[in-house]
Amino acid sequence: MLARDAGSYFFLGEIYLALPLPVDAPAADHCGSCSACLAACPTGAIRAPYELDARRCISYLTIELKGAIPEALRPLVGNRVYGCDDCQIVCPWNTFARASDEPDFRVRNGLDEATLVTLFAWTEAQFDARLRGSAIRRIGYERWLRNLAVGLGNAPSSPEVVAALRARADHPSALVREHVAWALSRHARLAA
Repeated sequence: MLARDAGSYFFLGEIYLALPLPVDAPAADHCGSCSACLAACPTGAIRAPYELDARRCISYLTIELKGAIPEALRPLVGNRVYGCDDCQIVCPWNTFARASDEPDFRVRNGLDEATLVTLFAWTEAQFDARLRGSAIRRIGYERWLRNLAVGLGNAPSSPEVVAALRARADHPSALVREHVAWALSRHARLAA
């Protein structure tokens, strides 16, 4: 959805009512020849104007996908742990968007300043407590660690990053172990 006066940052939802309501006119094409979102998409998920392959979208991969992130897409995820928004960041219409005053949309718990290593060290209890009330919590601890392992696999190699990954190499979750092993193999290749 794109609104000329507000950009594209919207939460879409539905309300079921028994009341007849007027139908809005379809939105006009406001993009013209702009293709900034296609060029900005790290995984090529935006295939053409108004055409998205959700299976390649980082927001889908890090939030909705319950299994393993496809190995070919892991390097493209970069350090993103929960969603992306690169397409929205480059959209010229978002220059008109204003930050919400809604407290629920503000960054909490220092997530904007935390390192991937710090977040990867959180216990499940810390994850639950620190993300209580946040949409991030709904992915669960296992996928949180999966996503962080991918981010750490894409991080510049350092003893701290490698040590953090090794600390989770024997994690009880096969999903976490798979992504940690992938990340460690990337760092081993960089060191060779």
